[in-house]
Amino acid sequence: MTVIEGIPGVPRFEREEFREKESEYCLLIPILNEGERIRRELRRAQQAGVDKLVDIAICDGASTDGCTGEEGLRALGVNTLLTKRDTGKQGAQLRMGIWWALERGYQGVLTIDGNDKDSIEDVPKFIEKLEEGYDLVQGSRFVPGGRAVNTPKSRYWAVKLIHAPLISLAAGQRFTDTTNAYRAYSRRYLTHPEVQPLRDIFQTYELLAYLSVRATQLGLRACEVPVTRAYPAGEPTPTKIKGMKGNGELMTILLKNLAGAYKPRAESGA
Repeated sequence: MTVIEGIPGVPRFEREEFREKESEYCLLIPILNEGERIRRELRRAQQAGVDKLVDIAICDGASTDGCTGEEGLRALGVNTLLTKRDTGKQGAQLRMGIWWALERGYQGVLTIDGNDKDSIEDVPKFIEKLEEGYDLVQGSRFVPGGRAVNTPKSRYWAVKLIHAPLISLAAGQRFTDTTNAYRAYSRRYLTHPEVQPLRDIFQTYELLAYLSVRATQLGLRACEVPVTRAYPAGEPTPTKIKGMKGNGELMTILLKNLAGAYKPRAESGA
C-alpha cells in the first residue's frame, strides 16, 4: 500500500495495486459501503469479460462494511483499490481516480456507479466510441436500445424536465440521461488545459455536471450510447442523493454549471 498526498487538487488517498497496467482503458467505480451490490456488479463484469477489456479500479470513500477486502476484490478481477483519506464525496473520489489513471498512462477513463444499477456488460460500447475519436461518451437509458427499469417517477421527471435540459443548454448539445455516471472520457479531454478536472472545487457532484458540458464547449466530440439502468423492485432506491437538502444542493450545482462557475477561469477570477 502506498499513501499519495501533497498533490494539488488530489485528495490524500491510499493506493493498493493488485496487478500491473494491463489495458489502454480503465474503469473507475466510486463506492461507499455498497456491500453486496458492488460484489454483484463485479461478478457480472467478470462473467461478461469486462475485467479483460479494462483495468477496474475501486475508488473507495473509506467504506466500513468490509466490501473492499483485498482477497475478495482480487477474486472479482479488480486491478487496483484507491481509498480516500480526505474530505469530499464523489467528486473527490473521482479526482483521485482520474489522477491515478492519468499517471498510469491510460488513453481512456470509464466511470460507473458501484450500486449494481447499471449494465456494466455494456463497457465495450464506450471503448468503441473512444476508439472512434469521441472525447465524452455518455450512457443513456433514454436513447434507442437503452432501457429504464423501475425508474422512480420523481427521478424520471427530474431528469427529463430539469437536469437534462439544463445540462444540454450548457453543453450546446442535447443529452438525455445526464444524472447517469456511466460514461467514458478520452485522455485528450481530461488533460486539455481548459478542463483541469483536478481542482478542489469538485467535492460532491460538481465534477460530474462539469464534465458533462465542458467537452462540447471546447469543440470536442461527444455522443450517447444505449445502456440499461435498473432500480431494484420493492427496495429502497440505492442513491447518495436524498431529501430536500440533497436535491437542493444538486440544483445549485446545475445552475452554477450553467453560469460557467466551474470553468478554470471562473475559479481564478479571470
